[in-house]
Amino acid sequence: MLKAEAEYVFETSWEVCNKVGGIYAVVTSKAALMMSYYPNYFTIGPYFEDKARLSFQEQKDIPNFLKKPFQELKNLGLQCHFGKWIDADGEPFTILIEFGNLFSQKNDIKKKLYDLFQIDSLYAANDFDEPIVWSTAVGYLLEHIGNELKGKRIIAHFHEWLCGGGLLHLKSVNSSIRTVFTTHATMLGRAMAGGGRDLYSILDIIDPVREAYESRVQDKFFTERACAQKADIFTTVSEITGMEAEKILGRKPEVLVLNGLDIAKYPTIEETSIKHVTCRDKIREFLTWYFFPYHDFPLEHNLIFFLSGRNEFRNKGLDIFIAALGKVNETLKKENSIRTISVFFWVPLPATSIRTELLENKNYYNHIKNFVDWNAKEILRTITYDFVLGKDVSNEGIFTKKFLLEAKKNIIQFKRKGTPPLCTHYLENEDNQEIIRALRGNGLLNRKEDRVKIIVYPVYLTGNDGMINLPYNDAIAGTHFGLFPSYYEPWGYTPLECAALGVVSLTTDLSGFGRFIKPKLSPKNPGMYVLERFNKSYDDVVNSFAQILYGFTMLDHTERVQNKLSAKSLATLADWNFLIENYIKAHNLALRK
Repeated sequence: MLKAEAEYVFETSWEVCNKVGGIYAVVTSKAALMMSYYPNYFTIGPYFEDKARLSFQEQKDIPNFLKKPFQELKNLGLQCHFGKWIDADGEPFTILIEFGNLFSQKNDIKKKLYDLFQIDSLYAANDFDEPIVWSTAVGYLLEHIGNELKGKRIIAHFHEWLCGGGLLHLKSVNSSIRTVFTTHATMLGRAMAGGGRDLYSILDIIDPVREAYESRVQDKFFTERACAQKADIFTTVSEITGMEAEKILGRKPEVLVLNGLDIAKYPTIEETSIKHVTCRDKIREFLTWYFFPYHDFPLEHNLIFFLSGRNEFRNKGLDIFIAALGKVNETLKKENSIRTISVFFWVPLPATSIRTELLENKNYYNHIKNFVDWNAKEILRTITYDFVLGKDVSNEGIFTKKFLLEAKKNIIQFKRKGTPPLCTHYLENEDNQEIIRALRGNGLLNRKEDRVKIIVYPVYLTGNDGMINLPYNDAIAGTHFGLFPSYYEPWGYTPLECAALGVVSLTTDLSGFGRFIKPKLSPKNPGMYVLERFNKSYDDVVNSFAQILYGFTMLDHTERVQNKLSAKSLATLADWNFLIENYIKAHNLALRK
């Protein structure tokens, strides 16, 4: 176990008690381990009352060394809240700062950043101004904490450009606090990749400054670059992000702080098997009322695939996924295969309400289900009685004419003409949504003859969405294959989360996690697939992807189970118990600067 040399660590993120993206998972899942290394470990975030009410437990008694710094900020009109982050593992001590009163000084703050660090934020919008003002307040607080703890070994760890105001303020006042900066994805890299640029083939020849202005991310780019260059230690979350940062930000990371999970919090392989069946059956019930009014297919031969993530059509690989599904659909149709695939796109999109026809389908289905439940005891009694008496069991003997007539009426009401919709909800400007256009263009139309069935599910899986009604992790557990074919993915938690839940997944060699896990995969029953996208043409990638999807679809039950076992085993390789030392190494190096 690596010895931690810092006496105090303050880990700062815009996502402390403020879930926005993946950094929330990073900080919450490793907090307990950080506390085991550092008795004086604190997280710092923004105070938003609605979110703090749910995830933050404020305490009146605060450590003595914080009392004066809190008062200094109060004199500036900035209220600091001290307590515990109850959503994070180990419930670490946390400081949340109300920063609204500092907004009147935002232009002065931005002028100082320009004068000292050449950060051009003249045309910045609120998505820049808000975190910069907050993080500057963090810098004020840390400056005063450093004055209170003179002679102590203190680390301030900042995640992403959103914390840049704090790091750069400490540098501007020559604070003795040592700084570590982590970029999880460069703003310019994400913007260029999302804009359709072949980022990795042009990385060596681009002019980052010119590209930043053309992509209109110059304010965030300059902040990120200044933080990377001024921090005592610079880190990224993966090898591929390190390559990108070296070219775009002008500094090679000293340490890779790979992202992990607390695997002990996830179910055992035995528990995942039970959960899979339970959640799969709930998903199958959804599929029954979604598709069967129009046409049916044997659910026992149906596999459930999914993709989840932000609606970044190219960055998240939606383009190649849909194209590959189109090829698989045509192959299965030509073979007249009994196998079908239900594919969920759990991608947030601008939606209004659940489609009326689906709500009607669900109501008719529940009516049939309740009708059967109501008569189940009598039917069971009849079957048991006939068995005991040695009678031949037949439909005529089990079901009364009245029951059969009522059942027939219910089925007639349940049936519909046409095809199932591609999306569960009414979408804003639906015909111009890239996902919908691509599905139609690749012949994925939910026709009876289609073997690939599509469900675009544009709302978050909360467990109470009115359709599947499963929380996200339970929904994942009920599937067979998670697909994450990203073009731009600095790390990529979702394949790892799948593995921890015993679900097979696919990532790419352009994702940080994909590059991490690829050398560790077995050629037979790998449990995870890594799609090769680096320096590959679009057509080559789509064809390779289609082969992987088809190959998995043709596996038998035993082979799929072996892959589930492999996936669960692979998840342990990214346990925080192994990866946390990268953070300790970065902190120790910063103290030696």
